[in-house]
Amino acid sequence: MEDAVTLGTAIRRARKEAGITQETLADLIGTSPRTIHAIETGTGNPSLITVVGAANAVGLHLKAVDG
Repeated sequence: MEDAVTLGTAIRRARKEAGITQETLADLIGTSPRTIHAIETGTGNPSLITVVGAANAVGLHLKAVDG
């Protein structure tokens, strides 16, 4: 869960730096503002595709790490 919160915080920060609202980000990636809120707070269960879409839309690029 900690990773989800960390990623959500990074997405929120990048969204705010880009000057866009949760509603605008939701429109850009075809989801609801409620889902964006869930991503940014690390709550709920948004799909991986939606999280990646949100990250990409605000200029973050995720990469897999072998662990």
